[in-house]
Amino acid sequence: MSAADYTASLGLPDPAHQPEVYSGVLSKRLIAWIVDATIVAILAGLALPFTAFVGVLFFPAMMLVIGFFYRWWTIAGTGATWGMRLMAVELRNANRQKLDSGEAFLHTLGFTVSITVAPLQLVSIVLMLLSDRRQGLTDMVMNTAMVNRLAR
Repeated sequence: MSAADYTASLGLPDPAHQPEVYSGVLSKRLIAWIVDATIVAILAGLALPFTAFVGVLFFPAMMLVIGFFYRWWTIAGTGATWGMRLMAVELRNANRQKLDSGEAFLHTLGFTVSITVAPLQLVSIVLMLLSDRRQGLTDMVMNTAMVNRLAR
């Protein structure tokens, strides 16, 4: 299978023919991640009183769980977290559709595993820097991509 055949089989927009779909996505992903991490930290902080402040002892784990559900819920609902929406990007699957609940769950699971395992996070960052579609590890495994909302 040639590179062109492989690219066509992915179903995602080809960056050589539609560069506007991926233009600026890398920096937008970073800013969206910062916004989302801030939202999750605020939500986790608001949840602390409901744990009788024992949650302070396992705050990173609490953030991980809250972040998982926040990410899954928002991606399944609209194809983007609130940070992604702010940056006008969204996740799309190989059919160029928003992720359904099952796909959003798997994508969120992959994301969560990769942020908790440092070498996987490093691999994901390197892939985003080097791949034409700016795909991270989970994106490559699931054949998804972050695209500009207005350019699709």
